[in-house]
Amino acid sequence: MLQDIPTPALRKASSCVLETERLTLRRPTLADVKAIAYLANDRRIAENTRRLPHPYLQDHAVEFVRAMAADRRETVFLIEHAHSPIGMVGIDWRELDTPELGYWLGFEHWGRGFGTEAARAVIDFFFEEFDAEHLISGARVANPASRNILEKCGFQWSGVELHRFEALGSSTPVDCFRLSRSVWSSLKNWGSSTRRER
Repeated sequence: MLQDIPTPALRKASSCVLETERLTLRRPTLADVKAIAYLANDRRIAENTRRLPHPYLQDHAVEFVRAMAADRRETVFLIEHAHSPIGMVGIDWRELDTPELGYWLGFEHWGRGFGTEAARAVIDFFFEEFDAEHLISGARVANPASRNILEKCGFQWSGVELHRFEALGSSTPVDCFRLSRSVWSSLKNWGSSTRRER
């Protein structure tokens, strides 16, 4: 149940800003609606993201931002580079025993390491602020770039499942991954944190 997530941690998650070498991660606001809609209205993104519709309109972005402000079942960050939005990253808490990492980037920002950098920052935040023992994620079998991000972050492949994708209107195979606290901790011991909090 949602009340099992520590309230102070949820409050902190909804208001904190994470910073990495190149990125700032913060809560999306209504001022970001136009940028979110512009980035998300791309079939290449929607087909690799389970819940994004296509086309993605400004009304979708307004609904999303308002839902994130009202609903504590997700911890979502807008990803900014050089003060411009480039995508989204966050943790979905709808299944409390299986919190799930999700992310997407605008197409013009693919292939520059931003996805890995943002994911690592949120993974660090997750394990440092919450008591959960593992985090799951997934990538379409047809999306090797996303699989590569998860593997670089220490996730281990756990199998293939069928998941429904809204933009596809059907289910498609997804590589499932799991990252345990012990693996994350051992990886952190090999290197320094990639994020700073303010």
